[in-house]
Amino acid sequence: MAHILAVDDEQAILDTLARILKRDGHDVTAVTDPLTVTSLDLGRFDLMLCDVMMPGIDGFELVRQIRPRFDGPILFLTAKVAEDDAVTGYGMGADDYIRKPFGAAELRAKVQAHLRRERRAHTHALSFGNVRIDLGARQLLVNGTVVALTPSEYAICELLARRRGQVLSRSQILEAAFGWEREADEAAVSMHVSRARKKLATAGADPIATVWGMGYKWQL
Repeated sequence: MAHILAVDDEQAILDTLARILKRDGHDVTAVTDPLTVTSLDLGRFDLMLCDVMMPGIDGFELVRQIRPRFDGPILFLTAKVAEDDAVTGYGMGADDYIRKPFGAAELRAKVQAHLRRERRAHTHALSFGNVRIDLGARQLLVNGTVVALTPSEYAICELLARRRGQVLSRSQILEAAFGWEREADEAAVSMHVSRARKKLATAGADPIATVWGMGYKWQL
């Protein structure tokens, strides 16, 4: 069972989310007022579903504010499909999108995929010079300092590090790191890699190389 936070200004949508997710035994906390989310104990939640278009504060800004305090997967619920909107969402710290109107099977599949990724058992670490990946804590450190990666960014780094020197395409990364069997979004992989590389560069590391026309590889 996972503890899921669902934020949407429409009660009917929250009721639908709760009804679907409770079939898998999850506990759902529904919030209609996004302005109250910042006062919640976010550490008790395993995953967050967040609408984009809401009064008072939109989903993008809400996620930007809470991402430093919440390290679980964040999935946006949105009717928007434009690439610019996706780029904005990933830039704020989102891990995935579920487009409205959504089906029960898609919602359950995506939630389960992200939860499985978070709960994989890890018992050791990978080290590459000044870069260390703590597989148990699911953290990447540069010179002993933790780099604040989102779950999706970390998953990609771990995958590439485990396959050091091997070039992986965006579709391979999408399938191997996330296990998404439904709607593929290879553009999201590029965004996650770009954000991870910027954070790693700021910390003093450049472990991910772009192999033009092919994909990415861990070069340390």
